[in-house]
Amino acid sequence: MYAARQAGENSASFFLSGRHMPWWLLGMSMVATTFSTDTPNLVTDIVRKNGVAGNWVWWAFLLTGMLTVFLYAKLWRRSGVLTDIEFYELRYSGKTAAFLRGFRALYLGVFFNIMIMATVSLAAIKIGGIMLGLQPWESIVYASAVTVCFSTLGGLTGVLLTDFFLFFIALIGAAAAAYFAVQHPDIGSLSTLFSHPNVVDKLSLLPQLQYAADGSVTSDSMNLLISVLIMPIAVQWWSVWYPGAEPGGGGYLAQRMLAAKNERHATGAVLFFNAAHYALRPWPWILVALCSMIVFPDLESLQREFPGVDASIINDDLAYPAMLKEVLPHGWLGLVLASLAAAYMSTISTHLNWGSSYVVNDFYKRFVKPDASEKQLVFVGRVSTVMMMVLAGLLALQLSNALQAFQILLQIGAGTGLIFILRWFWWRINAISELVAMAVSFVVAISFQLGQFGLESWQELLIGVAVTTVAWVATTFVTQPTDVEVLKSFCLKINPGGPGWRPVYDRLAAENLVPADDPVHLPTAILCMVLGTAAVYGTLFASGLWMYGQTTNAFILTCVAVVSTGILIRLWTRKNGI
Repeated sequence: MYAARQAGENSASFFLSGRHMPWWLLGMSMVATTFSTDTPNLVTDIVRKNGVAGNWVWWAFLLTGMLTVFLYAKLWRRSGVLTDIEFYELRYSGKTAAFLRGFRALYLGVFFNIMIMATVSLAAIKIGGIMLGLQPWESIVYASAVTVCFSTLGGLTGVLLTDFFLFFIALIGAAAAAYFAVQHPDIGSLSTLFSHPNVVDKLSLLPQLQYAADGSVTSDSMNLLISVLIMPIAVQWWSVWYPGAEPGGGGYLAQRMLAAKNERHATGAVLFFNAAHYALRPWPWILVALCSMIVFPDLESLQREFPGVDASIINDDLAYPAMLKEVLPHGWLGLVLASLAAAYMSTISTHLNWGSSYVVNDFYKRFVKPDASEKQLVFVGRVSTVMMMVLAGLLALQLSNALQAFQILLQIGAGTGLIFILRWFWWRINAISELVAMAVSFVVAISFQLGQFGLESWQELLIGVAVTTVAWVATTFVTQPTDVEVLKSFCLKINPGGPGWRPVYDRLAAENLVPADDPVHLPTAILCMVLGTAAVYGTLFASGLWMYGQTTNAFILTCVAVVSTGILIRLWTRKNGI
């Protein structure tokens, strides 16, 4: 209510809070957004199926995140666009760029966004069913109604302010859930948990190879190694577009960067987010997942414990809300339930505001009614917010588990990530390159979903990346480049630097045109990316090893984290935020 009047003034206030937000508030909002209701369910599903090491399927995205921190955050803030989709007509030219902007606005802002919100709402369905005995439609109606109310009123400012409080509530709830899970009568301590036969082979931080009687590596363990470690580290992080971990930045992270006071605040916000997202939060969820393997060792035990829950949604991801119901005492149960509601609200409110910004700025204002008043744009934003929530709720009723949706989204975005990284640093990429990448990745993903090819998920991902990358690179070389005046304007405004823009910078020099800002220093940015990654991974893995009692390895990784952080701070300060 406090933010409603200011948010209603114009679209920049509704979607970007007037571009004067501090790094700490934006960073906390990013963390709260990814602290979604479905995330602990997804982590539980992963751990129960593939062990702690299975989390590499999302831990690998830290590489993307750190690249955004030290390279792309500054570039996004310099662009001055209202949404990252508006970037297309800043970087590309002609009707193709306009079409790409409009299509992408609906593709991401509506289709993709609704898919994501549906997976989050699926978690709300499971939590409502387990903890409150609600029917699926009841969980959707109650959870979405409250969120839609404050999302439509306060705009991004309302989202940021509520996220600030929801961040702490969700963090406390996750920690409490882990503490009481370990205190379960069948467990009682961390040492008992880690030595239990149901858990002991799930603890490794790296996938372990299994050997057959003849000494050969089993196909199942090799497939697991490739799918959860090799593919994510070698291919997935740079090639796959996934919301919250977009190569080159983008999505609601770009929205937060664009809302920052300046480039330093944009960089600080994304750095805080990546540190908290990967180093601070995973272990409470992992501990609950490991405990669930003792309390509910299989799906039959879940079904017996909760006979009233629809059998179609009984899956490993249901074990997280089941553990909350099982281990939490009254009072704490209410607080943790409130934390899950907080996680749901923060995620959905961000996606609603982000998605409606595409609909309003990049479709309605650009193509439907260019002369619309600011009041009309805010009204359309509020209407589209409600409509997207309704569609997401309906889709959520058709899904069965979070990991299924996660894999579908990864496959749809396979192969498009590299173009989002390189378009800032290679002048030759054009709008048709992006259209081809998007179309080919979608067709390949649908083909794998509809066909019965008998391939592993990592094989489908690798094929999707290869086919899509070859298609858009070939298209780049056989189509006309972006208009040279647009390229010159882009370099003057953004000044990305690098050898990929040499022909354009030569033209600018010949015309005595000089960009206002200094170029990004690529070697230093990449070095900082490596140091930041080492610091976060060191903290994440050292935390686990200290709990495991492996003190020598834990001490080594702690030293790696401390030294990397020290060097990073010194280098970052000297280079004025890179």
